[in-house]
Amino acid sequence: MYLCGDTDFDIMKKTLLLLSLLLSLGGTAQAQKVLHLNRYAEANAALPPAEGARVVLYGDSITDGWASQRPEFFERTGFIGRGISGEVTAQMLLRFRADVLDIGASTFVLLAGINDIAENLGDKYDEDATFANIQSMVELALLHNVRPVICSVLPSYILRWRPEVTDAFEKAIRLNARLETYCLRHGITYVDYASVMAGPDGRIRDGLTGDTVHPNATGYEIMEQLLLEKLR
Repeated sequence: MYLCGDTDFDIMKKTLLLLSLLLSLGGTAQAQKVLHLNRYAEANAALPPAEGARVVLYGDSITDGWASQRPEFFERTGFIGRGISGEVTAQMLLRFRADVLDIGASTFVLLAGINDIAENLGDKYDEDATFANIQSMVELALLHNVRPVICSVLPSYILRWRPEVTDAFEKAIRLNARLETYCLRHGITYVDYASVMAGPDGRIRDGLTGDTVHPNATGYEIMEQLLLEKLR
């Protein structure tokens, strides 16, 4: 099943082009650091064969830190965390096969986009490119009979590691609106963390985060409830 007319060959060409661009950053060693292809290699190899449902939580530092903040959630549900701190959606697309498809995911839950907005790789933020990366991951999942679940970017407003990005909140809201419309149009599950975790001003509530980007334990508890409701 394809959602926007791309064939599997088109997706492969785009992925290979992106890979070549990242490899041009300065040699194999540096490229491997940027691509993070081996972060979960041992953990993936140690997984037992998938039997029945296997839910993979996929994303950046918010997903990466979820297991350390709330290990009991992963123990109780059997969900697998495959987040990598600092990653943008292009990096996630390139490791998607290794960390989602090849480990037998039946569902993948994507929470991504804030690092694109933060311009973590030094490129100017391009909402179309970020959306296309997410769309490509959805299409690859559907092609392999994996259920995609797309989550809203949290309504962050201060990026402490990128203070020069002063409009993160506005960009997150615009990206979320686009993702929600896309999900509604194509029957994809959308988890709206942003509206539930926001205060009266639309920004993430102080009691749910310590830095406006990463949830604290209370914030994760809210996210867990919302996610489990959507996965039923």
